[in-house]
Amino acid sequence: MASSKGMGIKTSVKSGNFRPTKKGAGMTEKGVKAYRKANPGSKLKTAVTEDDPSPARAARRKSFCARSAGQMKKFPEAAKDPNSRLRQARKRWKC
Repeated sequence: MASSKGMGIKTSVKSGNFRPTKKGAGMTEKGVKAYRKANPGSKLKTAVTEDDPSPARAARRKSFCARSAGQMKKFPEAAKDPNSRLRQARKRWKC
């Protein structure tokens, strides 16, 4: 399988499994389904994008935002670029 990066699925935008950077980066619903099929037992879910999520989803958002804030420190070049996948994903998650 081409360009699988150890995930068991294609990781290109062209495959439909990932969103283009301009549309918020991250995985699509199709990509999550493909990942869960390739990795049985996975609990991967899509981004929390609603304004008023349930408490459980709000906790997932808070956790993602905390983890991605660490990525901002680790990769300052991506943190400075407003069009980086990291910044666009954080914007989509409303971090």
